[in-house]
Amino acid sequence: MSANPAPSTPTTRFAPSPTGRLHVGNIRTALHNFLAARQAGGRFLLRIDDTDAERSREEYVEAIREDLAWLGMTPDGEERQSERLELYERAFERLVEDGRVYRAYETAQELELKRKILLGRGKPPIYDRAALALTDAERSEKEAQGIVPHWRFKLDHESPIIWDDAVRGPQKFDAAQMSDPVIRRADNSWLYMLPSAIDDIDMAITQVLRGEDHVSNTAVQIQMFEALGASPPAFAHTALLVGREGKLSKRLGSLGCDAFREQDYEPMAINALLARLGTSKPVEPIASMAELIETFDLSSFGRAPAKFDEAELARINAQIVHQLPFEAVSGFVPEGFTPEAWHAIRPNLEKKSEVVEWWQTVTGPITQPEFSAEDRSYLAEAASLLEWDENPWQKLTGALKDRTGRKGRALFLPLRQALTGRDHGPDMGELLLLIGEEEARARLEAASKA
Repeated sequence: MSANPAPSTPTTRFAPSPTGRLHVGNIRTALHNFLAARQAGGRFLLRIDDTDAERSREEYVEAIREDLAWLGMTPDGEERQSERLELYERAFERLVEDGRVYRAYETAQELELKRKILLGRGKPPIYDRAALALTDAERSEKEAQGIVPHWRFKLDHESPIIWDDAVRGPQKFDAAQMSDPVIRRADNSWLYMLPSAIDDIDMAITQVLRGEDHVSNTAVQIQMFEALGASPPAFAHTALLVGREGKLSKRLGSLGCDAFREQDYEPMAINALLARLGTSKPVEPIASMAELIETFDLSSFGRAPAKFDEAELARINAQIVHQLPFEAVSGFVPEGFTPEAWHAIRPNLEKKSEVVEWWQTVTGPITQPEFSAEDRSYLAEAASLLEWDENPWQKLTGALKDRTGRKGRALFLPLRQALTGRDHGPDMGELLLLIGEEEARARLEAASKA
């Protein structure tokens, strides 16, 4: 692999493994990469990291595509690692020739023993490079015994690893204090590190945005880029998501687009929350991806863990639903549902699917509560005073106030309960017009006799 020329197009990538559904943590990573690419007028690519053939599933590949599309993050291109194995092989052979990868023969048990001994001595558990000290004869003897080697990338201990992280600031690692990473297993299958670096070079990735759990991987991969004759991309490592209590949560690993869809969350509510978590910017009910793109700013990201709270998602979702135009619900609302109905009902919804239940309040039938004798008499009076014009609610309540002397809750609540079967809900002035004169009078009369 030769060094690529400096790419002219800003390019980011999202690289999930298809071993499960997308969860809230990697949705956030995808969103950061999407927003950065779009803000720079660049490309957002999807790379399916499916070299783990045993755990990868085609159904998850399709689910990843569907989830990104649902969230409004359709990529500009897609690659699959399982289709790029020849590319990895060529790069690997070059690294072998250059002496940057080497065979190692220790078993997992032997490595664990070495690790325990070092920790017992109070030393960091760094691989001792014992495999590099083997002679050709010793290597041949091991292989004659049926020991199949795995492969490690040889870090350059003489060169400090330095980069300016867009979130964490200047970073410096001493390669001598790090283990040479295993890049290829004894069965010739690939681990994450090297194929990822090769792909980033070949796909002309200019910026990698990912969680801070990858910081040490980045240090290693920077040397891989250099060993392959390429300049590393820019890096940004964001603080990890934690639960509301500030701890890593198993629930975060199970919360994903499938769960969000089942719970009828708006995709833009998820985007609006995840785009701002962990930043100095307020979480706001932003219903436009264009606005999220415009306001995305890596300099606003902090180092503290980003707290994900489902209650906050519910709040943002409700606020976004309150902004939705009628066209956003016209595909699933009942027959006869009008833009006027949506305007009246919308402020009371937490999720747009609740509109069906509220429309039933308009069309009936409804279940009325039991009323006291005094309230039944009051509702009979209301039925007789009901007159229809452009604002029948105002006219009715004004007449009842004058006739009965009632005010406040005593004036309004029995009417709402009789007309809707509920203690609260949309503005009655708008709702009464939707219910209609005939149905409203029938409900008031029924309540007066209950």
